[in-house]
Parts: sequence; structure tokens; C-alpha cells
Amino acid sequence: MAELTGSEILAKALRNEGVNDLFFIMGGPMLLAEESCIKEGIRPIDVRHEQAAAFMGQAYSRLLNKPSVCMAASGPGVTNLITGIANAYIDCVPVVAVGGSSPFKAYGRQVFQEIDQLGMMKPCTKWAERVYSLARIPEMVNVAFQKAMAGKPGPVYLDFPGDILYEKIDESEIDWSISGRSIPRARPHAAPELISGTVEALSKAKKPVIITGGGILWSDAADELREFVDKAGIPFYTTPQGRGVIPEDHPLSYMTVRSAAFREADLIMIIGTRMNYIIGHAAPPRFNKDATIIRIDIDEDEISTSPRKIDIGIVGDAKAVLHQINSRLDGVVNKDSFLEWRNRLSDEEASKRSRPGGNSVSDAVPIHPLRLCEEVKNFMDRDAILVVDGQEILNYGRQSMPTFEPGHRLNSGPFGTMGVGLPFGLGAKIAKPDCQVIVVHGDGSFGLNAMELDTAVRHGINVLVVISLNGGWTADPDGTKPGRDLGYTRYDKMAEALGCYAEYVEQPGEIKGALERAQEQINKGRVAVVNIKTDHTARAGTQAFAQYST
Repeated sequence: MAELTGSEILAKALRNEGVNDLFFIMGGPMLLAEESCIKEGIRPIDVRHEQAAAFMGQAYSRLLNKPSVCMAASGPGVTNLITGIANAYIDCVPVVAVGGSSPFKAYGRQVFQEIDQLGMMKPCTKWAERVYSLARIPEMVNVAFQKAMAGKPGPVYLDFPGDILYEKIDESEIDWSISGRSIPRARPHAAPELISGTVEALSKAKKPVIITGGGILWSDAADELREFVDKAGIPFYTTPQGRGVIPEDHPLSYMTVRSAAFREADLIMIIGTRMNYIIGHAAPPRFNKDATIIRIDIDEDEISTSPRKIDIGIVGDAKAVLHQINSRLDGVVNKDSFLEWRNRLSDEEASKRSRPGGNSVSDAVPIHPLRLCEEVKNFMDRDAILVVDGQEILNYGRQSMPTFEPGHRLNSGPFGTMGVGLPFGLGAKIAKPDCQVIVVHGDGSFGLNAMELDTAVRHGINVLVVISLNGGWTADPDGTKPGRDLGYTRYDKMAEALGCYAEYVEQPGEIKGALERAQEQINKGRVAVVNIKTDHTARAGTQAFAQYST
């Protein structure tokens, strides 16, 4: 039989796992592996920074609910992946990172780019391992994919020393026995007494709310959640990472009265999301101190380490547990019993929405960020994938731009990594090429990975990038923040030089036309950028996420 290099075995193993796209930067010792992947029919998306490769993979995985693959050369190539992998870890996304490393036979001799890559990756992955055996490469690759998707998803890392990648072995010696083994989705159910307790608690509640997160997406539980909401008649809210699991124009979505709902709720169901700072740890005063807390999560550690007392804690798969609950609601939980509660929230919601539009319709110059968000909201397709990245524009966008499809809203998540916007948009477009993809960027965050416009143009990844150009990092009405000022950079000129269609906008009445012209160019196969000068004094007033402020 023929001999294969470790690189060729790796490529074949990745193809067996169903890999169609590869995010990478070329370099040693991965060159032969990258070449072999291309020969196997895997689409190569070469980027301008390894961090962006990990970010693209993260968006790709979120939208397709499966592992993605990013690849980097040894030394700084792998270390450049770390921020992206750390973001995926905190966000629970199954990115499979593959890195080259120095020959293991020469470890400890200070060879070229020698550093403990495995040690650096372990704290920000679910699993990280080095490959020492050519015969076991298919096994190790399959294990990586299995671990990435098991339980609570997350990134994994495989380290390939250069001597493993270039050595050869006879095909007969390679163990292909589990290569491409399907990934079973374990769906642990709740104990019957916990379901009974949950349904009983719901039957006694007067003001219940539901809070969900990304776990609904990974469990593919959007249909079950909607059935639960509709049957029980309970208002629902999502964390930023779980938006769109139910369309946000659903009659039981009261987005503008979130704070009041949380303060007054006497029962809070938390499904598939962490009780972290995003929801104020579900703690008083933001939440009712006397509320009954029901929590459903596939990760037992999330239940056992809850920051406040849990009345009913269920370790289980969201899809399976919601199905159990739905089967027990009839005749026990009457949606009419929550009518007064729903009317209370609905009236306040209507009152807020009936108030004058204010900044969302302002003709002020410089343009208020809320006017920018309003124009984007009115322009985008209902099933558009919206990526928002920055500080002020992220906070304004969180308040003002809805999402209607599961997983079609992306942002930096709990880790708060700036610069994810454009790479997320590119990964999303590769995952779902028929969807409109709009990236709304702050100018500071855009600058971190702006050169990925080159990646977009070279690979024909036709996204729309809208930049809120407020001249620097965050709002600065008093002009006191050190290092804040970046100037009003003409990113549109930069985009044009890279081959994009681009416009610069200073008047609010010009935004709509610029977006429409940009979309026309996208339809013709181009990448488009609209650079919009916004008010540097506009400060988004949102829930404080930390003890400090930027």
C-alpha cells in the first residue's frame, strides 16, 4: 500500500468528519497539511490574522450547529489564535483549532518557535492534546470533534509537531476505525418528580418570566421553547447570545420592559444560559428576592454553582426537558391565569413605544447612533444575520434592532472581545451564503480586524459593513478619556483601495440611500462598506455590566 504523510492523514481525517471549510493562515509546519486539505476538497479561506480565523469559525459553528476548523502555523501563529479560542470557550462554541509546533524529538533544545503551545491552550479549551502517533491521527481528530460537541459545547485544540506532519507511514498501519464517527447528541431528561415540581410551581405563579440563552440554539430547542411559551402564556426574554430563538415581535416578547419584568416576577425560569453578569446573576435588586427560581442546564456545574438559591435545579438537555414540560401543561397550567401580568407588561410596552421617537428619528448632525440603528433596522431583511461589535453602537443596537431567526444575532458575548464583527460576518456568510449579512461596527472595533476586508474581497464573501464613526473608543462627551481619540478615519477610502464598494455619510437623510446602493453592489458580487459619521458625545445608557466603565 501507499505511504501517507501525517499531513495527508490529517486532511483525510478532517474530510471524514465532514469539514467543508478551513480558516487559516499558511505557514510551517502546516503547509503540506493545508495543501492536502485543499486536495481533499476542503474550501480554503486564508485570512489576514489568525485571531480572525478563530472568530470566523465561531460564527460558522453557531449558525450551522456543528464544529468548525481553524488552523495556524507554529509559535506566533498559534498564540494569535488564543484570543479567538478564548472567546469561543467563554461563549461555548465548538471550534476545532489545529496548530503546528516544533518537532517533539527536539523539544527542550530551543528550536525555532519552540514554546509550550499546549500549556497555553489548555485553560481556554475543553480539551487540548498533542499528537505523537501517525497511526492514531484519525482517532485523535474524531475525539476532538466529539469533545467539542459533547454536553456544553466548546473549543478544542490539537497540536501537531512538525516531525509528525512530515513523517510517512504505510496506509495499512493507520487506524481509520472511528474516523468520521457520527457525533451523538446526548439528551438527558429530567427526573419525573422535577418535572412535576416545575409544573406545580408554574400553576401557582402569578408573574412568571422565562430567560433563555445560547443553550436553546445548541440543543436545537427553538420549536419546543416556542410551544412552551405559547401553551403557558409566559413572557420570555433572551440573553444576547440566544436572540432570535423566538421572533422578537412575538406577542409575549416585551423587550422594552425587561427591568420591570425582572423586578416583579414571582417565578423565573432560566433555561440554557448562565447566571452571570449578563442577567445580573439573577440577584436582587435587579430580580425579585422572593422569586421562585427554576433552572435548566445541561452542565451540572452550572446548577451546583448558581450564585443564588435554586428552588428547582434540572440537569438536562433543553430540548428534552422542554418536551417533558410541554407534555404536562394541559389541564394544570392555565395561560389565562397570567393574563393580568401580560396586560401589565403589554400596557407599559405600548406606552414606551408610543412615545416620540427621539434620537431614533433625529435629524441632528453629527448623526445620533440610534438614528443609524433605526435606518439599519428598517433596511435589513427579516431573516438577515446581524452582527454588532463595539461599545456605544453595540449598546444602542442591543436596545433597538430586533432579531427574528434563531442564531441570526452575533456579538462578542460574555468575554467582550472587540474586533469580532467583521470576522463574525464573514464566517456567517460562508455558513449561510443566501442570507443577507450586515455587520454594524464601531470605528474602534473595526480597526482591530479591518484588513479582513481583503479576505472578503479575495474570497467573494459579500457582506455589508456599516461603521459608526464617532472618532474613537467609546463616547467622550467631556473630552477627558486618555487615548480615546482616533480621528474620523476615512475607512471608506481604505475599503475602496481594497476593492470594496464604499460610501461616506454625514447627513442622516443620506443613510437609507447609501444602504440601498451598497446592497445593489452586494447583489452584483461586491463587498460593501458604509462609513457613517456619528456623534461622539452620544452615550448609551444600559445596564452596567461591570464595576468599571469605559
